Amino acid sequence: MNLNQVTVSAHDLVASVEFYQTLGLILIVDTPHYARFECPQGSATFSLSKVDQKPETSAGFTVYFESEKLDDEVVRLQDEGLEFTQLPKDESWLWREARLLDPSGNKVCLFFGGENRKNPPWRVN
Repeated sequence: MNLNQVTVSAHDLVASVEFYQTLGLILIVDTPHYARFECPQGSATFSLSKVDQKPETSAGFTVYFESEKLDDEVVRLQDEGLEFTQLPKDESWLWREARLLDPSGNKVCLFFGGENRKNPPWRVN
């Protein structure tokens, strides 16, 4: 089995498309109610589905995008005007993470996990 895509709700589809393009995702489908992106590396896709109202909360999920040059990417995105809720920080689970919210309030984590992304020291064999 392979993960095809993750779809999140967007109350302002235009602003959300612009946000994810700023992150570096490549827009491949653009309709009034749905947008889909390719990730610049790998084969995963990510999509947005238009909703009438801003969701109450997105506490149940976080979307993770990995960048080998996380700190440089955060500086680039700050220069583009994006605001972070957490600047790059080394976490106890051996990932370096930065966090921000998309225009609909969905939590987004930019991280670098390297070898520890899929093979942490505590991985089940």
